[in-house]
Formats: sequence, C-alpha cells, structure tokens
Amino acid sequence: MNEILSYDFMRMALLAAVITGLTAPAIGTYLVQRRLALLGDGIGHIALTGVAAGLLTNTQPLVTAVIVSILGAVTIELLRMYGRTSGDVALALLFYGGIAGGVMLTNLAGGSAATLNGYLFGSITTIDSTDLVIVVALGAVVMVLAGGLSPQLFAVCQDEEHARVSGVPVRAYALLIAVLAAVTVTVSMRTVGLLLVSALMVIPVAAAQQVTRSFRGTFLLAMVIGTLAAVAGVLGSYQINTQPGPTIVIVALAVFLVVAPVGHLVRARRRPPTPAAEPVEETA
Repeated sequence: MNEILSYDFMRMALLAAVITGLTAPAIGTYLVQRRLALLGDGIGHIALTGVAAGLLTNTQPLVTAVIVSILGAVTIELLRMYGRTSGDVALALLFYGGIAGGVMLTNLAGGSAATLNGYLFGSITTIDSTDLVIVVALGAVVMVLAGGLSPQLFAVCQDEEHARVSGVPVRAYALLIAVLAAVTVTVSMRTVGLLLVSALMVIPVAAAQQVTRSFRGTFLLAMVIGTLAAVAGVLGSYQINTQPGPTIVIVALAVFLVVAPVGHLVRARRRPPTPAAEPVEETA
C-alpha cells in the first residue's frame, strides 16, 4: 500500500475513486426510484460527444463533456415532459447520437477510436491535477444537492402526482435530478468510464436494497458500497494491470452476489409465519 501511495497518479486516482463511489450511487438511488436506471448509459454516450468536442477544439474534455451532458440530460427530460417521445425512445436517440457524434468528432480531430478508450473504460494514469480539481468541485456540488434536497427529490421520485398536489415543483426537481446525473457521469468518466458509469449508479443501489428497509438506508449504504467498490477496483486494476472501469464493476457485482443471499435470509426472518390451516370438520 505504501508503494502504491508513493505515486502521485495513484493518490489522485484514489481520491477521484472516492468521489465517484459517493456520487454515482447517491444519484443512482434517485434514478432507480424513478425507474430511469438506464439514464446514466444515455448520458454517458452523449458525454462522449462532449469529450470529442474538447479534443476537436483543444480544450479541457472534462469541461466540454459536462456542458454537453447537461444539455443532453435536460433535452431528454423535456422530451419526457412535453413531447410525444417516450422515455425509452428518447434514451435510444441519446445512445446512438452520442456514440456516433463522439466517434465522428474524434476522427475530425485527427484521433481514432483508441483515443477515446481511456474515457470509455477509465484510466488511472491519465488523471491530472486539473481533472482532480474539477472532479472534487463538481462532486461536492452533487453531494450537497443530493443530500440537502433529499426530501424533495425523494417525493418527486416516489410519486410525482402526490408531490405536485403537495406543492412541490416537480418539473424543476426532475430537471435537477437529470442535471445531477449528467454531472455525475462526467465526474466518473476518468475512473469507471463513460460506458460503465451506469453500472456504478445501479449495482450498489440494488445491493443496498437487499438489506435495507428505507430510502435513507438505501441511500447511505449504496454510497458505502460504491466507495468500497471504486477504491478496491482502482487498487485492483493497478495490481493486475487492467482498466479501472471493468474492475470496479466486477467488484460491485461481487458485493451484490454476496449481499443478495443475506438479504433473502433477512427478509425470510422478517416475514410473519403462515398460520396453520384449521382442520375441516366432515359432515355426515
């Protein structure tokens, strides 16, 4: 461990992993509650266009990815709210348009698909101090809003109609969730990668749901699981020389496979015993 921490890039990668492990499941909890678990995938694809735009214009790819991702997330929410396009179709448009735009702009910038590899699956060796400052700043904003506005965001995710009747500005908070998801995706692209960030949004939440009974419990435990998976994945990727994104996802899946049987046993203990059937008297 001391040897690993002696490298500057590993210290920066581990800090970025902690931010990723906290923010991705935090926003993922709201997305899962709203049944929009695949939104992270769609945003990840459109963020690829943002990265390519940064490469084409010779600017910071993380900044352009944030801008393009927010625009894409807001667009998909507006299509769901006001347009005739269903959520699934809007996500499909984001999937295909994002990946096509990213590859095309990268080619125009003089690069190849291999140039995007570190953004697609994460790369611990390419995280620099500028990236880290942006990641920490954006991650802090996401955590403050996701935690501070938890009651309102939960109300919107749980029952939009009830929240609207209660006076909650549903559309504003729905857009906020989409924007926070977009920022989280771009924050996570250096560690877990754009194509796999949705897994870190969903798997820790699914694992936490196996053993928790409340939204707050799921929210907190998912962040713990996400952080452990992100840190263990970065350390593991360094040890076995793999990309961090797939390693982080494998660790998260392993946690889910361990927790799921435990959750089943816990639910079985909580379930009240089935009363024995009363004998039926026979009549002559």
